[in-house]
Amino acid sequence: MSEARGATVPLSLRLVASVKPAKVFHEYVQQDKQVTSADYDDRGELCVTASDDETIQLYNCRTGKHARTLYSKKYGVHLARFTHRASAIVYASTKEDDTIRYHSLHDNKYLQYFRGHKRRVISLEMSPVDDTFLSGAVDDAVRLWDLRSPSAQGNLHVQGHPVVAYDPSGAVFAVALNERAAVLLYDLRKFDQSPFLTCKIDDTDALSKVSMPPRIPVLTHLSFNNSGELILAGTSGDVHYIIDSFSGNLAWRLVGHVGLERAPGHSIGMIPQAGISGEELSWTPDGRMVIAASATGQLCVWHIPEKPPSAPVTLKPSAMLNGHEGVARVVAFNPRCAQLATAGAQLALWLPDPEAMQD
Repeated sequence: MSEARGATVPLSLRLVASVKPAKVFHEYVQQDKQVTSADYDDRGELCVTASDDETIQLYNCRTGKHARTLYSKKYGVHLARFTHRASAIVYASTKEDDTIRYHSLHDNKYLQYFRGHKRRVISLEMSPVDDTFLSGAVDDAVRLWDLRSPSAQGNLHVQGHPVVAYDPSGAVFAVALNERAAVLLYDLRKFDQSPFLTCKIDDTDALSKVSMPPRIPVLTHLSFNNSGELILAGTSGDVHYIIDSFSGNLAWRLVGHVGLERAPGHSIGMIPQAGISGEELSWTPDGRMVIAASATGQLCVWHIPEKPPSAPVTLKPSAMLNGHEGVARVVAFNPRCAQLATAGAQLALWLPDPEAMQD
């Protein structure tokens, strides 16, 4: 269920398929620059974006108005994430150093610095339940942090440019590793111990029908659905994967889009980059649909069946959305309202057709 304009409505496929841009903000991204991340606060009232023009933009999603511009010219900004206070965010640096910064939006001051990564941070996620957060960097390290301390609470050495995610309980976290084509699940209380489940993404048979030898897609995104039963492993290529988090088996292959690695201005590489950084796909809050951008400029919506299959099944889009100008580098669904945000050279806030909300 999701709130929409004061009412509580089910997130049906018809409703999601009806969304269209209601407000577009062109003026807050410099020409030839891109929004590289977006995040909603816990109440779904604010949206924060980071851009490669080294600005942080804050939007009020209830009023549909731009609220504030903040600058990070010296350090750059990427992967801006709200803490559980709507007045503060954490974000990764893109130049000068690889420090993660805890920033007050209220008075535009740094509250804490988190130093330790030796190379670029490419994944950053707040815990859903407390003030800890995870980071993954190109130095092949996953670190656990607490907002109250500048020192890492845990340090996990891995191999393969890690992408991280929490499950909804905050007790389990997952790490996607490109070099192993696998997703590893860990108990947060045993941070430095071995994973309790390893999910291999062996898609050789299907990929070999596309090219030979098959080119393994670069994993750029990782997220659990709202029940924690499914894991979305997004790639920069033409296929995304959904894994059964209980069995570790590959359940669905999502196809029908064109991976953003084929969008203008980006080359194929083994390291997630801003613009193909895994920000371009999202679960809906009910955990039953996935929305992802395509290099064609469209958005694809996949409706996920309730029960995982015994063998991997390929799913094509259940709906296609048009209306974003250019390629959407960022896709985020409001956790509280029937509202979608897409971003690239501009930010667009999407709302459903009022008739679809009456069903």
